[in-house]
Amino acid sequence: MQLSEEQVLALAPDESSKKSGKELSNPAKWVSKGINELALWGECQGSGSKPYQTQIDVVNVAFKCSCPSRKFPCKHGIGLLLLYARRKDDFTVNEMPAWVAEWIGKRAERQEKQAVQKEKPVDEAAQAKRRQAREQKVSDGIEEVLQWTKDIIRNGIIGIPEKGAAWFEGMARRMVDAQAPGLAGMIRNLSEINFYRDGWQSEFMDQLLRLYLVITGFKNNDNLPSLLQQDIRTWIGFTQNQEELKEQTGITDTWLILGKQVTEDDNLTVERNWLYGIKSDRYALVLQFIARGQGAQFAFTPGLFVEAELVFYPSVAPLRAIVKKQINTDQVQQYKGFSNWQQVVEAETAFSSALPFRSERPFIIEQVRPVFYNHQWWLQDSSHAMMNIKGGFKNIWKLLSLSGGEALNMAVVGKEKVYEPFGVWYQHEYKIL
Repeated sequence: MQLSEEQVLALAPDESSKKSGKELSNPAKWVSKGINELALWGECQGSGSKPYQTQIDVVNVAFKCSCPSRKFPCKHGIGLLLLYARRKDDFTVNEMPAWVAEWIGKRAERQEKQAVQKEKPVDEAAQAKRRQAREQKVSDGIEEVLQWTKDIIRNGIIGIPEKGAAWFEGMARRMVDAQAPGLAGMIRNLSEINFYRDGWQSEFMDQLLRLYLVITGFKNNDNLPSLLQQDIRTWIGFTQNQEELKEQTGITDTWLILGKQVTEDDNLTVERNWLYGIKSDRYALVLQFIARGQGAQFAFTPGLFVEAELVFYPSVAPLRAIVKKQINTDQVQQYKGFSNWQQVVEAETAFSSALPFRSERPFIIEQVRPVFYNHQWWLQDSSHAMMNIKGGFKNIWKLLSLSGGEALNMAVVGKEKVYEPFGVWYQHEYKIL
């Protein structure tokens, strides 16, 4: 496993974890440490009498630690990996201690069970019965939420801010009961709108319309193209078997990890990894869901290039993908971006015409600079056209320090008229923001 200090720090879930990880990369903090072909491990002395046991699967890059932190990876995992990146010679190659061997063994056992489970015969009759029952529950739930949206329009939206979060949550929970978690998420997004901001009405109606398009699309599913049917089912919350997807032939390419977004929901960590294929000129979103106490299936470090085969979920505008096979590769510089915002708008128009309720997408755009205008930050292209930088963007000063006011090639993610910078090409090297 060969990672630079910058790539290790990019794995940190937040700035505080980066800072704490740097502090823990001091050799004096570690009571013991070691490495072999399967794992990297160490014992970090904390405030208690017993040191924290930190371990890293170096084959699949997964973390585990005995500390109580809910962050993934925790500061001890970042500190240990950072120490290894800086001082590899300090790590002796020896046999794994029992607590490491047990974890690595369980991971291997889990993979074997998954392989065995895959080979078991499927009770197709029972499977069809369960599928039919869920379809009926979803259909009943959709009728309810359709009536709910119509009532909102009939009564007008002026009183919506007074409803409160509980009003939205009640309908969202009914959609969970109807086994339509995607619709529940869309309804919760409505409740998160800032009703104290000018123009909230447009944002509310835009999201309400997307919800209406999904539910009416499902009611008319039989009359739609098969790929659009699959998009609608995905938005409602139907999942597709990933093992079946992996049986398909994917796209093998050298993928640049443009950026990563990490969110936490109770005991679940969600990673959104944004990728760009150098040869295919395609963008991809790879999601990873990590339960507390469990290791990640794979680790994508922003700024790193990986040779991988990705299989895209069926869609009229394919973006989400799964990793079928991954092999680290050397860094390359070849990539192709959009020349200006006009080209991005044209691409966005094409995506929206095919999938009007889609989510945000990544783009590489050439020669844009941050400018401050009308009390907010924008990204200006070579034609002087500008797009809003997403509100709350925390790394504007790092972007300014790298650009010095000059135009740089930049990776962004967003949709329509708001985008968040992920990284820039500075002195022929991709720098994470």
